[in-house]
Amino acid sequence: MSEPRPSDRHDAPDPDDTFEEIVDEATQRDPDLAVIEAGSRTLRAHSGQPQGEAVPARPADPETDKALRAVEQELAGRWGETKLEPSVTRIAALMDVLGEPQRAYPSIHITGTNGKTSTARMIEALLNAFELRTGRYTSPHVQSITERISLDGSPIEPERFIETYEDVKPYVEMVDAQQPYRLSFFEVLTGMAYAAFADAPVDVAVVEVGMGGTWDATNVIDSTVAVVTPISLDHTDRLGTTPAEIAGEKSGVIKQGATVILAQQPVDAAQVMLKKAVEVDATVAREGMEFGVTSREIAVGGQLLTLRGLGGEYTDIFLPLYGAHQAHNAAVALSAVEAFFGIGAEQARSLDIDAIRKAFASVLSPGRLEVVRSSPTVVLDAAHNPAGAKAAADGVSEAFSFSRLIGVVGTSGDKDARGLLEAFEPIFAEIVVTQNSTARAMDADALAAIAVEVFGDDRVQVEPRLDDALEAAITLAEEEDEYAGAGVLVTGSVITVGEARLLLGRG
Repeated sequence: MSEPRPSDRHDAPDPDDTFEEIVDEATQRDPDLAVIEAGSRTLRAHSGQPQGEAVPARPADPETDKALRAVEQELAGRWGETKLEPSVTRIAALMDVLGEPQRAYPSIHITGTNGKTSTARMIEALLNAFELRTGRYTSPHVQSITERISLDGSPIEPERFIETYEDVKPYVEMVDAQQPYRLSFFEVLTGMAYAAFADAPVDVAVVEVGMGGTWDATNVIDSTVAVVTPISLDHTDRLGTTPAEIAGEKSGVIKQGATVILAQQPVDAAQVMLKKAVEVDATVAREGMEFGVTSREIAVGGQLLTLRGLGGEYTDIFLPLYGAHQAHNAAVALSAVEAFFGIGAEQARSLDIDAIRKAFASVLSPGRLEVVRSSPTVVLDAAHNPAGAKAAADGVSEAFSFSRLIGVVGTSGDKDARGLLEAFEPIFAEIVVTQNSTARAMDADALAAIAVEVFGDDRVQVEPRLDDALEAAITLAEEEDEYAGAGVLVTGSVITVGEARLLLGRG
């Protein structure tokens, strides 16, 4: 690596031990100071509050952009995220030759079907508010691959991303030579994230699984807090065909003695999670029981919440995101951070309310009911399965008073397109069917055939090119004076949303 990690320096204390010492010492003092004293000394030395765009543009420097494209091309030559060999053998081997960087810091591990990235961003913002230096690993990205690895709330700089790749590349090639299959795209990125976090160094990593849990590449960490967002049917060819089967795979993130923050779940999925928690002596906090959303009101630019956490009630919290699902994500995120600080099980106190309010007010979640244009209003949402589509549809209906809504939908070929379209049918006056530029995209004509069955022929328009689809939808929204309050919702895939974001000038 470019610099020795803390664990490689013989004169440096173990980061986990140091962090625990600070926590133990601080919690004996004033409760309001405890969290801050448990925070990062390196943060004060090396960085300030999170800054920068949540979705970065391409590097301005031509040479840096060329080098980043070269890295992206090398990574793209590996197995993609949808081609998997279910084991952690290769990533474990990579961690071994890198010196186990994932053990240099405590972590919060997030699984579930929907809401993982938004919840991760909220957790990150809360930890930053208490002066902890954070690393966040999420997937997929909306526009730039560098979004996946964040330090202190901002995507890793392209130069640092390139440097991290070059640092781990010799070790990746070493593992490739020893294994039946080469490390995948996602496995290499996971190794890069864990190495970057150790090199920073961070005080805590917030890690979202790529898919599943037990054999997900991220699952070489032993997190003290496991978060499970709502589970529904997705990736059924790999994870199972029922919520219970999917929960069985995702329960692999629950480690011995951990605290589990469990969002509202289907009954059979909750039973699987609770059984796993008993097996590994984990403590469980359940939404609707130990924590939850007490109240919420629609507000300009978002919503005003009262949340009940593990340590008490938190009032007057402004969240600049739309939809009831984001309020529930906020409750989950708050409880996860409380659990990380030992609140609930070890301490009967609340976190500082001003810090909590400031953190939530700063949250961004690109591509999640994100408004990117006005006149007419264009909203982007990365819903890609029926449960996500239902949440997005409810959120749009609640937050926007559209007189007429036009949908632009492009999905991936391995998704439940019919279920997604059925969730949106009640709110779309018309739908423009399209496809994104990737090989995974469902053919526009194939998607249109399903859309005609759901919407009827007179409500469906086909535009295979996304730019044409956006233009057609905007024209439909603008075409008559009586529809002055019309809007456009672009959805169906993170990739579709990312490409639309670029086309609409947000890249």
